[in-house]
Amino acid sequence: MTARNSTIDWETAVSLGSRIAGEGPVTDRAEADAVVAELRAGAARSTALVREFTGLEAAHQDAPVLVVDRPGWIRANADGFAMLIDPVVAKLAQKPTHSPSRPSSFGSAIGAKVTGAQIGLMLGFLGSKVLGQFDPFAEPQGRLLLVAPNIVHVERELRADPSDFRLWVCLHEETHRVQFTAVPWMREHIFAEMTTLLDSIEATSLFEDGFKRVSEAVRGDRERATGSAEGGSLVELIGTPEQVAILDRITGVMSLLEGHADVVMDGVGPSVIGSVETIRAKFNERRKGAGSIDRWVRRLLGLEAKMAQYRDGAAFVSAVITKVGMADFNAVWTSPEHLPTKAEIHDPAAWVTRVHG
Repeated sequence: MTARNSTIDWETAVSLGSRIAGEGPVTDRAEADAVVAELRAGAARSTALVREFTGLEAAHQDAPVLVVDRPGWIRANADGFAMLIDPVVAKLAQKPTHSPSRPSSFGSAIGAKVTGAQIGLMLGFLGSKVLGQFDPFAEPQGRLLLVAPNIVHVERELRADPSDFRLWVCLHEETHRVQFTAVPWMREHIFAEMTTLLDSIEATSLFEDGFKRVSEAVRGDRERATGSAEGGSLVELIGTPEQVAILDRITGVMSLLEGHADVVMDGVGPSVIGSVETIRAKFNERRKGAGSIDRWVRRLLGLEAKMAQYRDGAAFVSAVITKVGMADFNAVWTSPEHLPTKAEIHDPAAWVTRVHG
């Protein structure tokens, strides 16, 4: 899976995360096979529906659709994190520190397992909730993951029509696959931004300053820690101004991608999904209904910000399409310079003026 000399024990992360996530709802073999087949068919059907609605044409079909269980999603994400994080951690390990001595190999092994366990806790929490995900960094051109047990769990919880709900989820996730395969520079652009963010991390400032701010937030002193009553994610809490600026750019593009997918799934939905309005209403209510501990974990992991990306991004996309039409909205995909900033996500008219004059 990953290099043996990694400073993070990724196998511990996968093992612990899988145990925490659990297997999901009980289904017999026939039902499980039917769910997998329907999700694959829904993803395949969605490609043409997304193209007709958006005008985006996927340049290739090298990004496969994988229907996975919770451990499969966790392993896929551990591999993705390792690809991003391991080179950065290796660089940090080579930098001089104020420590009088380097840790022993035994100490390094313990540290790797502890860090692996921390990541496993996060992956376990997320692995029981994520319905689907496009992984743009998997070779050769990314891959679409649909998490079957989570989809079944939510459709049962909402008492939604299973076929309608599964196609609805496929429309959202397939939109992401089309975004990245029809816009070939998007993958490298996001990878470069994330690499720059990770490369900017200094171990000393992370430990001496960042964790202090995290502690303040955990104690409830969020306004003093972040300078805002709204608060932010873990990255925002520990980031320098330069890192926050990078994060703002990433937030802008992620809000675009998530909002665009939400607009597509709800725009296409009425023509092919009879219960789409009921599903959307129930799904939105479900997002509000998490318990206090669940909300705290979501906030710390940045998932509350993720929910805002769906909402704010969809509002941006809808406003621009209403003002200039789909064809002119699609200028957003022509170059990184045409991506909306975080500020423009909240001011669609500013993006229209900047791009279309």
